[in-house]
Amino acid sequence: MKILKTGLIGFICMILLGSSLMGEKTDPSKLLVVWTSGDRDVALNMVFMYTYNAKKNSWWENIRFLIWGPSSKLLSEDKELQQELQKMKEVGIEILACKACADRYGVSEALQGLGIEVKYMGVGLTEMLKGGWTPLTF
Repeated sequence: MKILKTGLIGFICMILLGSSLMGEKTDPSKLLVVWTSGDRDVALNMVFMYTYNAKKNSWWENIRFLIWGPSSKLLSEDKELQQELQKMKEVGIEILACKACADRYGVSEALQGLGIEVKYMGVGLTEMLKGGWTPLTF
């Protein structure tokens, strides 16, 4: 498990560095967190912790949090994660979820019930990436 988490952290760093090395211009005020992992430990101890503190401490001005894939199912079932998500909303983080992904897991209505904007995100994600949002994936 430690190897997997170390590999995941390395992968995240590669994505961030890759954007910089390829000469793509990102806006230093806009962070897009793409949460795909169905791993609860990663969610609580990396994804939610960093995202919440990044906004609370003004490390980033604008933060969008995109729930994509297995994370949608995990969130729909986990009350503690739902509470953490509420804290992120309270500090001004915009929360989005991919409808196609949520539909595959049968959780679109549950996510909407949590006050999450659930919509098809293929075009939206592409626009954010091309529009200067700095991507951080978990």
